[in-house]
Amino acid sequence: MSMTIASSVDEVLAAMAAGAQPIAGGTDLVVGARAGKAPLPEVLVAVDRVPELATVEVGDTSTRIGSGVTHAQLMEDVAVVHRFTAIADAAALVGSPATRNVGTLGGNVMNGSPAMDTGAPLVVLGAEAELTTTNGSRRVSMNELWVGPGRTSAAADEFCTALVIPNPPAASGSAYVRLEYRRAMEIAVVGAAAAVTLDGDSIASVRVALTAVAPTILEVAGLDALVGTSYHEPEMELVATAAGEQATPISDLRASDAYRRHTIGVMARRAVEAAVRRAQGEQISVPVNRALGIGAAS
Repeated sequence: MSMTIASSVDEVLAAMAAGAQPIAGGTDLVVGARAGKAPLPEVLVAVDRVPELATVEVGDTSTRIGSGVTHAQLMEDVAVVHRFTAIADAAALVGSPATRNVGTLGGNVMNGSPAMDTGAPLVVLGAEAELTTTNGSRRVSMNELWVGPGRTSAAADEFCTALVIPNPPAASGSAYVRLEYRRAMEIAVVGAAAAVTLDGDSIASVRVALTAVAPTILEVAGLDALVGTSYHEPEMELVATAAGEQATPISDLRASDAYRRHTIGVMARRAVEAAVRRAQGEQISVPVNRALGIGAAS
């Protein structure tokens, strides 16, 4: 095995064009190899020392989060916590402090796991992945990027350089909640993210996406019926019902399909409720799981 240590995006792209696979924190690649899921690639290019990948840039209409931004950065960055709080919620729940300090948003996204915590927040916030090659770049939505468990639509020589997210309008809030059995080193049993914009006492827009209950991160359809309604009991029940009906969970060592189907409705409803409270201006600290006592007990 050989490894190149890149110091610029151009060096990363050149190495990938020659057949190298990028590695940042290695929290997915190395763990997968140790578990026997797949051998380590013969040629790697380390991307963790590329400065332009580790920045958060706020523009007039959108924010660009470099693919090398770590989970530890995401959970504390002022722009992310203020504008895209669901991402900060999710990042704060990833792995252990060691994992959060080396694992990156781009690595999480390109790993394509349906159980990734940052995936559902990116979907509901309308993020696009910036995929770059030596010939240029393109942007794809999260729903276009993920095509199956551990699989993306990116070509072998396309490198995720950033996630670009539209800046939310006023009176907006988002949240990510996760059912968990323990408070550290946990993979989501089920999870849900919600992004809500209010117009006075009514819902102007709402999006919900689910974690670990389908082959890819699943966005809940049919929530347009909530636009123009209040955000009280009947409306929240519609969210829970739609989430439970559209999920296609499997049974494994961590939970049965029936248990997942039941709990995802609860998680979806809690995510929307927390997003509404944030849209109303309430300061709920990150992660919302800890602030509201959701998930594993302390």
